[in-house]
Amino acid sequence: MSNKLFSPYTIKDVTLKNRIVMSPMCMYSVESEDGKVQPFHITHYESRAVGQAGLIMVESTAVTPEGRISTYDLGIWEDEHITGLRQITEAVHGHGAKAAIQLGHAGRKANLPSKIYSASPLAFSDQYQTPIEMDQDKINDTIKAFQDGAQRAKEAGFDIIEMHGAHGYLINQFLSPLTNKRKDEYGGSAENRYRFLREVIEAVKEVWNGPLFVRISANEYDENGNHQEDFLYFASEMKKQGIVLIDCSSGGVIPVKVPSYPGYQVTYAEQIRKEAEIATGAVGLITSGIQAEEILQNGRADLVFLARAFLRNPYWPKQAADELGETIEAPVQYKRGWR
Repeated sequence: MSNKLFSPYTIKDVTLKNRIVMSPMCMYSVESEDGKVQPFHITHYESRAVGQAGLIMVESTAVTPEGRISTYDLGIWEDEHITGLRQITEAVHGHGAKAAIQLGHAGRKANLPSKIYSASPLAFSDQYQTPIEMDQDKINDTIKAFQDGAQRAKEAGFDIIEMHGAHGYLINQFLSPLTNKRKDEYGGSAENRYRFLREVIEAVKEVWNGPLFVRISANEYDENGNHQEDFLYFASEMKKQGIVLIDCSSGGVIPVKVPSYPGYQVTYAEQIRKEAEIATGAVGLITSGIQAEEILQNGRADLVFLARAFLRNPYWPKQAADELGETIEAPVQYKRGWR
């Protein structure tokens, strides 16, 4: 049986050369608080494409200035951001990888000197300011910002877009009963709490025909948070809306220590894949080729997302190939060292 990790994977009209995804990770490397790409970003993402990842996903990129996690975040809230982001996609494509971007809004977890906004006026912790509850106009403006961000991502040459609905950021704040205490049509039932994400997806689809992913926190580590039936409901609704893959992470909704161990989030990807019948990505302390291959061969996920492993080793796919006895094509410049 051939190794599945290095087999191609087609999503709509985009084919990845393997199942290895560089997970989005904030680099906090913007220098002038303007959200613009720096030389570091290009080097960082291109080097992982040189390393032969199938998909490189750019970090959470803010759709509005107040949606930044910090003043050092990348932005996509104005047309001036397109040029730098296009430099990233061109660099990534030059090595045979596909490029994705995660569109995000920090909501109440924005650590900024300006006003911040959320589903409800609840601070994340004592170290964060209390957000302003979003009224309908602010909700509409933010949905439009996601749409405009998707249009700019398209112009910048990205192949895939992921909406960041995890880790306690704005979309997650609407989804979770821990952070959404609204009494209007955006709060209360799971259907109402899903409404904001539903409207974001529909708006994005008006300008984007490519593959759409959503990252979720599939465990909120609190008995009063979302439960299994909620996540399966959200997954089923996303599938109906045309989302092609759910990236299954966990935590971040409230301040709580997340118990972590090798593959600690894989079961969420496995359950959603099987019960909601939608493709999933597994992420979380996946460190070896053998571990990644097991996940794929046992049908626990369709793609494996690696974060810290890629920070340690930009050429992790080569490491995994050696473990699995697989031969992968070396970049021409590196052939002498990849024999």
